[in-house]
Amino acid sequence: MQPDCLILYVHSPAESVLFYRSLLGREPVEQSPNFAMFMLNDRTMLGLWAAHDVQPAGGQRGGGAEIGITVATDTEVQAACAAWKTAGWPVLQAPTALDFGYTAVTADPDGHRVRVFRPTQG
Repeated sequence: MQPDCLILYVHSPAESVLFYRSLLGREPVEQSPNFAMFMLNDRTMLGLWAAHDVQPAGGQRGGGAEIGITVATDTEVQAACAAWKTAGWPVLQAPTALDFGYTAVTADPDGHRVRVFRPTQG
């Protein structure tokens, strides 16, 4: 078995689609009033499911995990953070050097964290 789909419980799939469309630079491959799906790569999907419609009901919502996006340079991390500011998204962590690399963090409308990072070369 290989996981190939991540599902986030969201307040409004339509609002979340606006965020992830801008973040990922692509359209959802599926969208309905209570659900939307984006291709992250050739094998992995990201689902956005209306929290009120999840079966069985889920209790946890945003902020307890992160979506990580690896980039090649510090400049890409800085550019992502600048784009977030321009879009009016929260910057939870400005570009910072940590032990695993150079990183910045934003959050989607439901508080799900998105981390962009350039891994430490070593």
